[in-house]
Amino acid sequence: MDQGLIIEGISFQGHCGVTPEERSSPQPLLVDLEFSCSSEDAIQTDMLAKTIDYAQVSDRVVDIGRSEECALIETLADRISRVLLAEFPIDTLRIWVRKAKPPLTHVLGSVGVRLTYRRSQLSQIVEMGGSRPSSFLVKYASQIPPGRVLDLACGTGRHALYLAKQGYEVVGLDRNTEALAALSKAAQERHLPNVKGWELDLEVDSENPPSLGNNEFSGVLVFNYLYRPIFSSLLKALKPKGILIYETFIIDNHHQYQHPRRKEFCLEHNELLQLATGMRVLHYEEGQHPDPIGTSPPYTARLVAQKV
Repeated sequence: MDQGLIIEGISFQGHCGVTPEERSSPQPLLVDLEFSCSSEDAIQTDMLAKTIDYAQVSDRVVDIGRSEECALIETLADRISRVLLAEFPIDTLRIWVRKAKPPLTHVLGSVGVRLTYRRSQLSQIVEMGGSRPSSFLVKYASQIPPGRVLDLACGTGRHALYLAKQGYEVVGLDRNTEALAALSKAAQERHLPNVKGWELDLEVDSENPPSLGNNEFSGVLVFNYLYRPIFSSLLKALKPKGILIYETFIIDNHHQYQHPRRKEFCLEHNELLQLATGMRVLHYEEGQHPDPIGTSPPYTARLVAQKV
C-alpha cells in the first residue's frame, strides 16, 4: 500500500537570483512537497519510525535552502530533490519551489518551478552532482593500505565507488535501505563486484554501540556524519597501521548556515583530534572547504590518522 504525504509552505530566507545583486540579499522562498512511500508498516504499527517524519524532511529542506546560493530556482529545486531522495525512502517526489516576493513589477503572486522525480531516477540524480568524491579523499586515498575499507554512513556511495575503482574491497555501511540499493545498482552498472552493502543502524543504543569488528579494515572513511558513541568501535575495526579518513562539520558551520540544525551534530574545535587520541595524526585541518555537491563551502574538520 502506498501513501501520499504532503508538506505545504516550507519557508526560509534563501539566496537565489540571476544577478549577483539579487543573490546578495536573502529573500523569502517557499517549498511545497508531495511524495509517496510505502505505508503498510506505518498503518499496522502506528509508529513514526515506520514512515517518513515530516519534521525531518522540512528541516532538511530549510538546511539546504539556507546554505545554497543559486542563479536559477530550478537548480535549487534539483539540489533539494537530490538530497531528499538520497536520505529518505521516497518513491516519487513532486516539488514546487517559488519566490514569495519576486523582484518583478507586474507580478503580484509568486514565481517558481515544479519538478517531479522518481526513485528509479536516483542513480541519475546522484550522477548530476553527488557522485564526485571529496577532493580530500582523492588526495589521501593512497595512504590506505591494500585490503578492505569501511565507508561509514556511506549514503549512495560516492566514496565507496571511488575506492572500489582504485582496487579496494569496500563495505558501504548505512541504515538507509534505499541508499544501499542505489549503491548496489551503481556498482553493478560500473562492473565493480568489490563493493558490498551493510545495512546497520548505528544509533539504536548509545550505551551499547554495535561492533564493527576487530582489526577488520585497512581503512575507514567517515564523511558528513558524527555519532560520538561509535568512535571506539570504529577504531577497534581498524587494523594496525590502518588509516582513518574523516571529514565532517564543525560548529562554525552551524553558526554560519544553521546546518546541521542541532549543534551537537557538529564537532567543536579540535574535538576530532581528541576523539582520535592514541592514533598517529598524519594530517589535520579546520576551516572552509569546497564541496562538490554544493556551492557554499562548508566549515569542516579534516583528519587523516593511522592506528598504531
